[in-house]
Amino acid sequence: MANCVLCKAELTPEEGELIWRGDDCRVILVNDPDLPGFCRVIWNRHLAEMSDLTYGEREHIMSLVFVVEEAVRHVMRPDKINLAALGNMVPHIHWHVIPRFQDDAFFPGSPWSARVQETPKSFLEVRRDLAKELPAAIRSAISQMH
Repeated sequence: MANCVLCKAELTPEEGELIWRGDDCRVILVNDPDLPGFCRVIWNRHLAEMSDLTYGEREHIMSLVFVVEEAVRHVMRPDKINLAALGNMVPHIHWHVIPRFQDDAFFPGSPWSARVQETPKSFLEVRRDLAKELPAAIRSAISQMH
């Protein structure tokens, strides 16, 4: 679809970094200053619902989600991982893989809730440095899937 932000061919640096792209899916590291390590697994074709996929395609995207989750857990060492596939604002199949920390700005609420605290800048800097390791870790983990 022409107006779908996830159908765009290119990302701007403000949006994030393309980590990996396959025939059906891609993985991006979202540029979110409050949530370093936030990744998205995006289905390349514009489809709105998981049930629009074949069973094999569903298995494929979920395998990628789990591989990304494992890599994020390994690199970022979060207190919790949030997995979400909402699509209310952008009805294009995509999964959020978000490392959560007890001191993040939104914890214990969702990443889309109101801020409840400020994360100490020193903690954010450490997490941003860790997030720089994610592209290589995720690509390596995906390469071991096949």
